[in-house]
Amino acid sequence: MKKTYVLDTNVLLHDPQSLFRFEDNDLILPITVIEEIDGFKKDQNETGRNARHVSRLLDALRQKNPLMEGAPLEGGGMLRVEKCSEESLHRLPPDLRSDRADNRILAVAMKMQSLSKFPVIFVTKDTNLRIKADALGLKAEDYESDKVSLEDLYTGTAEMVMDGNEVDRLFGQGYLEVGEDSNLSPNQCVTLIDKANASHTALTRYHASVGKLLPLATFPKDGIWGIQPRNREQRFAFDLLLDDKIQLVTLNGKAGTGKTLLAIAAGLLKVADENRFSRLLVSRPVFPMGKDLGFLPGDLEEKLSPWMQPIFDNVDLLLDSVDNQGKKKRGYKELVDMGIMQIEALTYIRGRSIPKQYLIVDEAQNLTPHEIKTIITRAGEGTKIVLTGDPHQIDNPYVDSSSNGLNYVVVRFRNEEIAGHVTLAKGERSPLAELAANLL
Repeated sequence: MKKTYVLDTNVLLHDPQSLFRFEDNDLILPITVIEEIDGFKKDQNETGRNARHVSRLLDALRQKNPLMEGAPLEGGGMLRVEKCSEESLHRLPPDLRSDRADNRILAVAMKMQSLSKFPVIFVTKDTNLRIKADALGLKAEDYESDKVSLEDLYTGTAEMVMDGNEVDRLFGQGYLEVGEDSNLSPNQCVTLIDKANASHTALTRYHASVGKLLPLATFPKDGIWGIQPRNREQRFAFDLLLDDKIQLVTLNGKAGTGKTLLAIAAGLLKVADENRFSRLLVSRPVFPMGKDLGFLPGDLEEKLSPWMQPIFDNVDLLLDSVDNQGKKKRGYKELVDMGIMQIEALTYIRGRSIPKQYLIVDEAQNLTPHEIKTIITRAGEGTKIVLTGDPHQIDNPYVDSSSNGLNYVVVRFRNEEIAGHVTLAKGERSPLAELAANLL
């Protein structure tokens, strides 16, 4: 049955293309939403860009037909802008009759429910507003077109229990063929386990182009910039990070699992030692944990320093920044001065083309799907992108554990041969950090 959806402002700011994602159903935009969109259009961030995009889309629809009468949408539905009258506002309970934008939007949704011959659904990403709508007898939903269930998220790993001679055959011939019914994804990392002896195992990766499981590439005896994988998932991650054929790697996991450290170590090997890429570019979104400290003085490098300190800490660890005499080395600044590494905020990546670089985006769980798309589409010829993050530690108020850009990419690129993913489960930072990640 056809439905009527009333959209809140935050839906459009989250995804401007949401106007075209409701199939053949009708959309109602309270005029208050247009007013709120106008208030964001001058912002120089992703929200401001989305606001301007929404305004352009609505202006294009307006030229087809007046929005007060209803403009046709591509899917077959109609979009209409609805005013909020004082009469509609007074239909709300006394506690909600204040002249707030949320209340006016709710009033329009209530009005449409009383007038429409189709079921009316109020769509908002505001949890409290959904609660209010439900209390008023309105059916309310979150905008979920890009949501990914965290419990069902693809881990990038699997286990296969088989006869011991099959495991031996892998080592003997260098590969193991798998049938089409294996349901393995390209570049999925698979542990082969001898069903008679659980300690008899082999670590492999599925190469979809040949339909075979191949052993992981030989790992350097001295490690990667002194880093040795401490568990199976870290070994899988290194195999993806060091394979030049894989252009997009996603790593997620709780705090202390080594996501950023592994990515930077692999990037330094590829850039500084093998000259496979021209530069290691490391970036992360700027979101404070807790209350923001406000304006930071200094030049651009000084302003970015507090936000990028976790990156600096990892690089200094790799460089072993204190020598045998106890003197501190230059650390990451030496790599920056040599042109091997560049560290910058994601704010400045829009509009760029980034060729032949090893790009690491840390804390990618704080990005929206649209922001992630903007970043990946910056990749020029020969560039490799690594996204790392923890879906359980999100500081961006506009995304959550199921709607963030990192999870979105994991799902969308699961079946692509140029992409690989691993979920890191075991913390290796310290016993205390691991215990805190599990208990708190």
